[in-house]
Amino acid sequence: MEQELHFDSIISFIRGMYPEKSYVGLHEPVFCGNERKYVLDAIDSTYVSSVGSYVNLFEEMMAKITGTRYAVAIVNGTNALHIALMLAGVTRGEEVITQALTFIATANAISYNGAYPVFVDVDNDTLGMSPEALSSFLANNVVKKSDGAYNKITGRRIAACVPMHTFGLPCRIDEIRQICDNWNIPLVEDAAESLGSYYDGKHTGSFGLVGVFSFNGNKTVTSGGGGAIVTDDECIARRAKHLTTQAKVPHRWDFVHDEIGYNFRMPNLNAAFACAQLEQLDKFISDKRLLAKAYEDFFGRIGVPFMKEIPEATANYWLNAILFQDRTHRDSFLAFSNNNGVMTRPVWELMTRLKMFRDCQSDGLSNSIWIADRLVNIPSGFRSR
Repeated sequence: MEQELHFDSIISFIRGMYPEKSYVGLHEPVFCGNERKYVLDAIDSTYVSSVGSYVNLFEEMMAKITGTRYAVAIVNGTNALHIALMLAGVTRGEEVITQALTFIATANAISYNGAYPVFVDVDNDTLGMSPEALSSFLANNVVKKSDGAYNKITGRRIAACVPMHTFGLPCRIDEIRQICDNWNIPLVEDAAESLGSYYDGKHTGSFGLVGVFSFNGNKTVTSGGGGAIVTDDECIARRAKHLTTQAKVPHRWDFVHDEIGYNFRMPNLNAAFACAQLEQLDKFISDKRLLAKAYEDFFGRIGVPFMKEIPEATANYWLNAILFQDRTHRDSFLAFSNNNGVMTRPVWELMTRLKMFRDCQSDGLSNSIWIADRLVNIPSGFRSR
């Protein structure tokens, strides 16, 4: 009952953060830079599809921002993760360890490769994969062989591990990397939500063999639809670009394709938009971190847990989140806030609660279940323009 008494004050505080809005959305994009100029320039150039100067510039900017050697522009984050898993060597009938507390794109991308997701728990303070849970699962269920790690129950090879930096809060990715290295399991980072987030001063997405980002309409930086793969491996970067361009052998006029490829390259129009947004990344992150600090102070005063970065991390706070004492209070607040012109939402349904993945192996997911019953995302959009 105590938390219910705060519903009015929470809504009032959120509205005070966005005084000019009659309806407060969850995360609306802001276009206050060179978006229109660059898009019109791309149109005037007539290069509006997957070839153009802005695609090249976008890749250069992403590599510089993430501190990686290479970036490859992809049409969206889901396709980027699909290809990233292929690049890591995932094939049909194998298994990929990930977290159940994630957006469905993570599990879908595993399925696109004909692989089976295996779900391990998250840490309560990061919402990302728990190194302890990963280590325990491997110790109890997996055996090392000369050609990799194998699930003792299913007999399938563990082809990759995909942790996610949930809502832009970095998980303990250094520990996860060490565990994966020890077990010879390729690490693919789902950094879709964490552009501008760092762990120990190193950008998310740059710890694994490959990292993946999304530029969907509700992300910190958007291109309407878009994604990126980043890596330090030149061969992987070249193959990523080849596979996502229909595996066409470069030639001025011949159309020869040397394997099954995909039409997954980001169009120049989207890249132009993304470049203008990336130019404003520092301003966007500064604004979002100020908002998160205001939320942290407010919710601390009224005794409602607010999800914040761990000491080793610097988060972009893509989506801010609070925790209620149980599912009943969570649902009551969701109804109250949305009925009063403030958009809030629960975390995604756990993957193991969806019919497609309910039979997948998991470790019990005690933290994930606890969080899923209590977490609410609150408005996290930009306030400065």
